[in-house]
Amino acid sequence: MPTLAADYAGGGGPLTAPRLLRPGTPDRAGLDTDEMTRLVREVRALTRGERPWCAGAVVLAGRGPVIAVEEAAGYAVRYSAYDPVADAGVELPPEQRVPARTDTPFDLASLTKLFTTVAAMQQLERGTLGIDALVSAYLPEFTAAAEHRISVRQLLTHTSGLRPELPLYACPDDRARLDALRSEAPSAEPGTHVYSDLNMLLLQHVLERITRRPLDVLVREGITRPLGMAATGFGPRPDAAATEDQRTPWAKADRGMLRGDVHDENAWALGGVAGHAGLFSTVRDLAVFCRALLCGGSYGTARILGPDFVELMLAAPGLGFGLDQEWFMGSLAGRGAAGHTGFTGTSLVMDPATDTFLILLANTVHPRRRSADSGPRARAATRLARAAR
Repeated sequence: MPTLAADYAGGGGPLTAPRLLRPGTPDRAGLDTDEMTRLVREVRALTRGERPWCAGAVVLAGRGPVIAVEEAAGYAVRYSAYDPVADAGVELPPEQRVPARTDTPFDLASLTKLFTTVAAMQQLERGTLGIDALVSAYLPEFTAAAEHRISVRQLLTHTSGLRPELPLYACPDDRARLDALRSEAPSAEPGTHVYSDLNMLLLQHVLERITRRPLDVLVREGITRPLGMAATGFGPRPDAAATEDQRTPWAKADRGMLRGDVHDENAWALGGVAGHAGLFSTVRDLAVFCRALLCGGSYGTARILGPDFVELMLAAPGLGFGLDQEWFMGSLAGRGAAGHTGFTGTSLVMDPATDTFLILLANTVHPRRRSADSGPRARAATRLARAAR
């Protein structure tokens, strides 16, 4: 992975551990100050008006070990409910609203997939998992995966052919949910790209089978604890930004206004820990995650993955990570940028070519989900791309 030598502490001697992140300025990070100022102004504007893009947002951008921008805007909690008649949120009195802060945790939604991916890469590095092994080698009772010869690589590249989701939340109990996963056949020919939460759910079962440990333990012991990401973990998180007034018919379950409980209905039905959703985190913790991967799998003295396996994960077409996706990466796309988005309004982008990273956490589903609009994510990434020239 390309990494600037200046990012390492050498003291005049051989390069040693990657330097830890530190607050700074755009200028100190080697980023254009005007572009970073525009980035912050545009993120703040996303939280304003009667129908804002999101109730609250926190943005962090950096280069190398320097955090150039870290700003919060709007509200972590703005509404008490959604009014379907008025098609608008019921606003809390000003004194009851909770402002977004730079340390506010957000429901990461599908950014959780990145942590499941890294947990899988760790098993690849240890030799307990084969990238081209069949899922049936680890989970022979998953009969549909066995019949269609679905591989680990297909799970990581979303080419298993499995449909985007399965209504596990509608199953009466855990046994029925497990049976549904075991018997779910691909809806498209394996090898066809179909983005699917089911890929990461199957991968979760593979990881838990070969390690004999639950996913939350794998993430905590293998990723967040070594990296010092104390604010990252599966819920509940009562201090998190609120998400949706989750009721039918616009949602898939009747749960009311959510704050600190996972938004994704399937992850909720599975107890809050799932391969595709369930993690909560802050921008600063996610910056550490980005920094570690940009430094080949190490941060300070901690090592979560070897450089060769980071390179394998982020090489085209990408394992778990999306690569060069202009719809949310803007002008960062086209040169090996990697990242992901989450349904709740989250996104993360890393650009190895310029050693830059951008995290945008927002609660766009507060007070109710809407059709996805990734324009603001792409524009924020474009600001960073322009700043890094």
